[in-house]
Amino acid sequence: MSIKQKAKILFANLLVFLSVLGPGIITGSVDNDAGGITTYSVAGATYGYNILWTLVPAFLVLVVIQEMNARMGIVTGKGLADLIRENAGVKVTFLIFIGLIIADIGNTTTEFAGVAGSMQALGLSKYISVPLSAVLVWFLVVKGTYKSAERIFLVFSLFLLSYIASAVLGKPDWSAIGHAMVHPDAQFNFAYLVMVIGIVGTTIAPWMQFYMQSAVIEKGLTIDKYRYTIADVVVGSCITIVVAFFIMVACAATLHVNGISIGEAKDAAIALRPLAGRAASVIFASGLFVASIFSATILPLATAFYVCEAFGFEAGIDKTWKEAPQFYWLFTIIIAVSVGIILLPRAPLIEITIWSQVINGVLLPVVLVSMLLIINKKEVMGTWVNKPFANIVGWLTAAVLIGMNAVFLGMSVFGQ
Repeated sequence: MSIKQKAKILFANLLVFLSVLGPGIITGSVDNDAGGITTYSVAGATYGYNILWTLVPAFLVLVVIQEMNARMGIVTGKGLADLIRENAGVKVTFLIFIGLIIADIGNTTTEFAGVAGSMQALGLSKYISVPLSAVLVWFLVVKGTYKSAERIFLVFSLFLLSYIASAVLGKPDWSAIGHAMVHPDAQFNFAYLVMVIGIVGTTIAPWMQFYMQSAVIEKGLTIDKYRYTIADVVVGSCITIVVAFFIMVACAATLHVNGISIGEAKDAAIALRPLAGRAASVIFASGLFVASIFSATILPLATAFYVCEAFGFEAGIDKTWKEAPQFYWLFTIIIAVSVGIILLPRAPLIEITIWSQVINGVLLPVVLVSMLLIINKKEVMGTWVNKPFANIVGWLTAAVLIGMNAVFLGMSVFGQ
């Protein structure tokens, strides 16, 4: 085969990949939302480089789980919520989704808290920034189409890489980072365990599994594009972990080494200014704003998707309000409730942010076990059931999460 022919094949494959591109990268990018940035910032400021080890297993698990979702969506043509209802029944589905809806309202509230915090760090009141952002988010979904929204989301994804610059400006100790990744000084106490569960909960959030599968279906992907979809998933997972890594590094290299404690991402943006310069502070705050707007769109959208799928209602950005009223009303109500909470004068925003991530960590094994039971059914997946490696990673992750949650519950009830 000539070089010209190889180049043509490579170019053709690239075009197919670009046509498939979207669900994996968007899902991975939204994972670095305001709640995630806050959790990573607090983790880096509190525990320094010694908390970075959590991102290594998180990456492996994220790729495996997101691949499962993509495969289930492509093979069955159904969303995860739909499959859970069909295989577990309405009562079980209802109980799972009550918890998920509560968590997602907390998550969406956290996104608007991120909007408020980032704009306050840049000198704009939350009473202006939050309502304007909510209107922008609402119009993007209600008046847009899937294709137009996806293009905007992909552009937003690129902005999150700005955290690399923010970390580099903090002049981190790379040898200390390497040592901490290989020989972490892990702790066994209540606060550390809460932080680890929070990191896992925000890196591999339950809502992601539902959104990823719905996005694959909404995009109309088929099994012949499977290998390109996997590439999309891997790229999206890399973005998630790379951004999380540099946020932790930025805060560990500046705040932790100077003994500065923070309660939210806005504090990190403000504290970075005297330590790493105005540029690092502005980059951090701007990244927080973009991530918050991005996620304030996707999270209520994902919630509306999986609730409507679970109970048989029409759902989708390409549908009109008349065709999918429950979908659009739920999306609107979640945004309105979240904005209302943020605009309360003394809303406990830090507590909402941290505990919504912990709830994600608690709910994740429930969703993961449901996925694993379904994806291993030949009557559902045919020859596309899980391979042994995916099952080992999936079940081991579920077991570890259940064990961590049990310890967390025990510490909460019987003391630290």
